Amino acid sequence: MVEAVNYIVLAIPVFFLLIGIEILIDKLQHTGYYRMNDAISNLNAGITEQITGAFLKLFVVGIYIFCYEQLRFATIPSNIFTWIILFIGVDFFYYWFHRFAHEINFLWGGHVVHHQSEEYNLSVALRQGAFQKFGSFIFYLPLAFIGFDPVMFIVVSQVQTLYQFWIHTKTINKLPAPIEFVFNTPSHHRVHHGRNPKYIDRNHGGTLIIWDRMFGTFQKEEEEVVYGITKPLNTWNPLRAQIDFWKILFADVSKTRSFSDKIKLLTNPPGWYPAELGGPVVAPEITIPTADKYDISIPVKLNYYIFAQFLFILGITSYFLFSFDNFDLITKVIFAGFVIFSISSIGGNLEIKKWAFICEVIRLIATPVFFFYLIQKNYFAPDQIYFLYITAVISFLSCIIYFSFRKNFTS
Repeated sequence: MVEAVNYIVLAIPVFFLLIGIEILIDKLQHTGYYRMNDAISNLNAGITEQITGAFLKLFVVGIYIFCYEQLRFATIPSNIFTWIILFIGVDFFYYWFHRFAHEINFLWGGHVVHHQSEEYNLSVALRQGAFQKFGSFIFYLPLAFIGFDPVMFIVVSQVQTLYQFWIHTKTINKLPAPIEFVFNTPSHHRVHHGRNPKYIDRNHGGTLIIWDRMFGTFQKEEEEVVYGITKPLNTWNPLRAQIDFWKILFADVSKTRSFSDKIKLLTNPPGWYPAELGGPVVAPEITIPTADKYDISIPVKLNYYIFAQFLFILGITSYFLFSFDNFDLITKVIFAGFVIFSISSIGGNLEIKKWAFICEVIRLIATPVFFFYLIQKNYFAPDQIYFLYITAVISFLSCIIYFSFRKNFTS
């Protein structure tokens, strides 16, 4: 198996440093670009994608490697020129994947997660769909057939992905005209995330915006952008963020009698419905003062508790991703399950759900048990058992604090 450095995982500390700087700017300038519940929801979606992606990367990369080793027409040498050509090629095929992900319903199901946030800040860049890889990798296979080495492809793909992080911001206005003409910028990408009718399905480029100019999907940022999707998600639950679209889509398919209409539901653009389901739906006009955002008010103390617990979950998730190859398969599955369960509890508590109260108590009890399991499996040195004692004490105190914050608030 081809090995390549995962620059995206290595960049995680930088991502959070930049998010922290943007939050500081937001607080100092009182811009209101961040809401804690929305930002945590974005990061929980990113955690879900990274956790599932850690398991799927062998499948996705493996197909590219198979096509390269068995079906390539030539072998492209590695030099500055070919790296530039590959970069342009990756960006070109990304444009077409991204465009089709907005124009084909079943591809939109994997991509819609990225557009669910009703805010626009750097945390949105990390909000990704866990199922998107199943549709995206196919678009890059021509590069394998041409003969671009898998390691080159992986590196360039990651660079292209890293570039797109910084354009998810409102703190940068428009850049000099030559840059705006060639490259994807915060201004261009704000348009892409808008649900204003004139902005929908525009500016699909990754690093370069020239593809949108060439193929008729470019839109300049003009009126104020209203962010999100035309049918808001209205939940902080990270699992619902990933699967709600699919539940609705397959329910619609099952209710549709005509086989051809079933296929059209999957392959036509989002918003298309057969006559028996009411016919196509047009994106509504947006009146900015009435563009209400989903929000649930919770006690300030509970907010602090959730934030502290989220930082802990973020820490163990980072440890899992950085050390993924060191774990055996059973431990990987248990670790992934623990993280997904934990962020689901966080999401439920942001909505003060009754079921989340039970989940959080279970999570706090399970945390020291999980650390004990890791110690027993020798993933921590025997002399580091003090981690277990510290975790047990913190979990016990967290239980007491949590009970005091949640006892009077359920929905």
